[in-house]
Amino acid sequence: MVKRKSNRWTFGRKLGVFIVLSILVSYSIWQLSDLQKIIYPYPHRAIVEKYAAQYGVDPLFVLAVIREESKFLPQSESHKGAKGLMQLMPSTAKSIAESIGDKNYQDDDLLIPEKNIQYGTWYLASLQKMFANNLALVIAAYNGGSGHVQEWIKSGQIDPENIRLQDIPFKETRDYVARVIASYQKYIKLYRS
Repeated sequence: MVKRKSNRWTFGRKLGVFIVLSILVSYSIWQLSDLQKIIYPYPHRAIVEKYAAQYGVDPLFVLAVIREESKFLPQSESHKGAKGLMQLMPSTAKSIAESIGDKNYQDDDLLIPEKNIQYGTWYLASLQKMFANNLALVIAAYNGGSGHVQEWIKSGQIDPENIRLQDIPFKETRDYVARVIASYQKYIKLYRS
């Protein structure tokens, strides 16, 4: 009889240890999610969501582009002259300003987060229309230029119905597409759950 009693105690101890471990694992997962949000932050949330809604772009996609373009540093400028959070070329921004009727645009406006996010999000929306919401093509065009992507499709280098990253001719663009897609998936996991 004594052995039965100790078996119950052993079961109770095991259950207690299981519960404590379950709580610790749950807490660790919760903490990991918070830590990941430091690595994948959501700055300028109101601005991103405002223009994403206005132009019909997923705000988490906008964030993934910003993260990979500038690491959220608004004063960023590339060696090629792209500026701001979404790393827009001044010539592209001038074209966007004309399209949206912004007569007061100046190149230094690209260093203002709201203006840069507005223009970059509008540009993503226009690329989504041009490439039928094909995420890989939109990202490739954002980085390598829509003319290049159209030429790759026309020449048969890439198949828009079955895009494989290795088929993208520019290594920089191929790597960029992979990074943005990975960031976008991480943002969806962190902020849409």
